[in-house]
Amino acid sequence: MAYLLLIWLINALAVYATATLLGGISVTSFWSAMAVALVLGLVNTVLKPLLVFFSLPFIVVTLGLFLLVINAILLQLAAGMVQGFTVDSFGWAVLGSLCISFVSWLLSSIFNM
Repeated sequence: MAYLLLIWLINALAVYATATLLGGISVTSFWSAMAVALVLGLVNTVLKPLLVFFSLPFIVVTLGLFLLVINAILLQLAAGMVQGFTVDSFGWAVLGSLCISFVSWLLSSIFNM
């Protein structure tokens, strides 16, 4: 249980850092970042496997780059669900999903997760 809480905190820090670094993404508070991390975790668990399954031909043809589109769509979905978190455009969503993934990976490697 502590492992899941630590991952949730790491993802919230990644969301908050991304909102700080990128101008097209904003979060009003750290609690909003916590909510975004929770919603992203749930959306990635439930919807992402379905989207990947149904878009598998596009993923194969683009050599996996279509996964960036899926991640951006899920980030915009989370922005629509969480008050206090906004993504200005699809381009910012692509950059934001890349930044969140990188920061989350970096923090996870620091904490040996």
